[in-house]
Amino acid sequence: MDPEILDLVRSAMGTVRVPGPTDKVYKDECGFSFATPDSQGGLYINLATFQAFSEEWVDLDQRRTGQVLYLHERGIKVGRESGPAADAPTTQLAIGVEGGFDIGDTPKYDVVKEHALVLLPAQIRVPLPCAELPELVLQAVAAVQAHDSARRQDEVAAWTEERVVSKYAEGLEQLPATRSIPMDPAQWKCDESGATENLWLNLSTGFIGSGRPNWDGTGGNGAALRHYEATGRKYPLAVKLGTIAPQGADVYSYAPEEDDMVLDPHLGRHLAHWGINMLQMEKTEATMTELQIAKNIDFEFERMTEAGATLEPLSGAGHVGLKNLGNSCYVNSVLQVLWSFPELDARYLAQYRSVFETAPRVVPDDLLTQWVKLGRALVHGLTPKEEGEGGGEATPLTSVAPSTFKTLVGRGHAEFSTNHQQDAEEYLGYLLDALEKTERAAGPDRLVCGGETPAPKELVTFELEDRIQCTVSGKVTYKRSKATSLGLRIPLDAATNRAELEARDQKRQRLENEAPEGSVDKREAKDADPPVLPRVPLSACVAAFMSEATIDDVFSAALQQKTMAAKRTRFATFPEVLLVQLRRYYVAEDWTPRKMEVAVDMPARLSLEAWRSSGVQEDEELQPETQEDPGASATGDAGSTAPVPTLVDEGLIAQLVGMGFSEPGSRRAAAAVNSAGPEAAMEWLLAHMDDAGINDPLPDGGAGSQSQPSAEAVSALTGMGFTPAAASAALQACAGDVERAADWLFSRMDSLAELESAEVRDSEATPLASRVRDGPGEYELSAFISHMGANTACGHYVCHIKKGGRWVLFNDEKVAASSTPPTELGYLYVYRRVRL
Repeated sequence: MDPEILDLVRSAMGTVRVPGPTDKVYKDECGFSFATPDSQGGLYINLATFQAFSEEWVDLDQRRTGQVLYLHERGIKVGRESGPAADAPTTQLAIGVEGGFDIGDTPKYDVVKEHALVLLPAQIRVPLPCAELPELVLQAVAAVQAHDSARRQDEVAAWTEERVVSKYAEGLEQLPATRSIPMDPAQWKCDESGATENLWLNLSTGFIGSGRPNWDGTGGNGAALRHYEATGRKYPLAVKLGTIAPQGADVYSYAPEEDDMVLDPHLGRHLAHWGINMLQMEKTEATMTELQIAKNIDFEFERMTEAGATLEPLSGAGHVGLKNLGNSCYVNSVLQVLWSFPELDARYLAQYRSVFETAPRVVPDDLLTQWVKLGRALVHGLTPKEEGEGGGEATPLTSVAPSTFKTLVGRGHAEFSTNHQQDAEEYLGYLLDALEKTERAAGPDRLVCGGETPAPKELVTFELEDRIQCTVSGKVTYKRSKATSLGLRIPLDAATNRAELEARDQKRQRLENEAPEGSVDKREAKDADPPVLPRVPLSACVAAFMSEATIDDVFSAALQQKTMAAKRTRFATFPEVLLVQLRRYYVAEDWTPRKMEVAVDMPARLSLEAWRSSGVQEDEELQPETQEDPGASATGDAGSTAPVPTLVDEGLIAQLVGMGFSEPGSRRAAAAVNSAGPEAAMEWLLAHMDDAGINDPLPDGGAGSQSQPSAEAVSALTGMGFTPAAASAALQACAGDVERAADWLFSRMDSLAELESAEVRDSEATPLASRVRDGPGEYELSAFISHMGANTACGHYVCHIKKGGRWVLFNDEKVAASSTPPTELGYLYVYRRVRL
């Protein structure tokens, strides 16, 4: 090795760090683009921050951080030769993996990884491995290469289900330590059979046993469970030896009332009893969560097609798909719809470079940067080119994986942080709020755009006006509330094809009556004809929403008592983009969520001016301006801005959301019934489904809103050396959990200064209430999101967007020209204002 180059490395290695267990290594993807190690040019990993950048952006990172030493990783594609290796037999029940089924799109090449140490900005390359490099540099390189990527860690966290603390952990009986378990995994073996894989240590007895067998015979022989039975079922807790690491390990409880993965808060002490120092262990086997990922992550969901039609594939700018990350189709559909708004191009993409240049130190943790990065890929098709097979011409961009963005938006949210299916409309509202808060925290200097370039939430925000008239005094009250979507119930009694429906039912009844009892004909009589769905015009849905309703127990200031009132709703303003949600989902009599099978005729052009509020009339007498009933429910009307109680049962909310209700509506219901139970909450929801604003995000201070962390929690973190601002931010991000907040802070040691300054700016900023724009209520259908499934917590989402005069289907990573868009079966519709 050239001595001069070695001297340069030594002079720069003072900034090099060796990543530890709590560090995140962002080595899968460029911080500013979707380039991967296999993209042309590969990735350069900063050996101080552990963030990766493509050739296009590594110079910017070098200028921003002053770092000199980078690990360069590049994947070189080498074509496979035909022969036994290429035509290997199928040996696994898997798709697209070695020994699995070939589905026709298996790569015909191998990827060979090439590594080098690069000194910037001089562009000096040192091919690796190189034994002459300083030991610290070699350790850092080896640790980065061996470390789980941040994406992998996030995937594990998203799939991880909540584990409860075992009731046996506290005061666990441990027999005298007659043996010491070796720290070397190579010396572990099953005490019964001598097996060396999938070994579990009984924390009470010190017995090492093999795990239970899988359905295909792999996994283990069940010795650990047999030992539990043989010892009188007295010692239920066992730890999987290969998963022990400083962060924890897999612990299972064989006790019948638990019989599941559990948490042992005293695991370190229990392992030390058998001679194992948990802090010195390294994970050598996949955890149970990682094994579950392996079963689910490659599962190919059956995607919706348009009546089996052959669709024309599309790619490139405006037609880039989003890969499914495991039930992330709801995220993909929302992102495609939002980035179809031309206003977002003008607001964000026109100044992308300044956004990147002013990004905080930890680029993957900055929502604004990741939002702009995503938009550049979807709208402009911009990402570093990938090499073709053998290094040929670059292939057009077809899809990207929004892993970093999804993780960032969902961080700290009980549902969106998981890989479970969620409600697209609820996610859209949450994302709009997150973007609004991010821009507020960033300040005006980072995103400079004129007042005529509206923010995403501003585009869809509108006001509804409720007119409430006391039926006794005749005096009226007008209340306004903001909304970002118009939720409409579907009145089946307004179906326009009643005769067709009656004829279908009569024919089916006749066939069922004529068929012999128990015959196939009788069982299939209801399916004898193609399905005939009720057809309801959108105008009937709007009319039902705007119709006058009688409400009970309304406090009349004129009478100073509760009475009945007549309520009707009108538009106070019309947004630039109107989001219309059709409430196809309901709760049946057996309390199970169901989907309403109905077709709603959605017009290409929609006029709503007839439903605009005309305000207070000359012949109307207003209610006195006085305080409402002091004993009234804190929830108020669903569309009002009155805060709801903050102490609600999160478990009850999760139950309601799982049944298909929105989170804001579920929180309002839980608060209204004081968390009395699911039945009471569902009754309240069903009675208020038509209330304006029932599904709108809760106002500040409402149930489930982020409250200020307790002084005790802040004190616990400041006692560890963190500032109050950083402690407060971490606790809010981790729902007040001190232990999680501490981990959150330790993993962001390099960005605490930016975190604290952002926290100060956020607290000092004037509340950013979305401006409400108004204009003609004349609209044109431009996009819609469809959902297939029994409720919004399962199934699959796709979206259709009108681009260049034709409809385009976005089905995760598959993008194609649409031949027959099913506009009548959608869930969430996008109407854009027509310029008259």
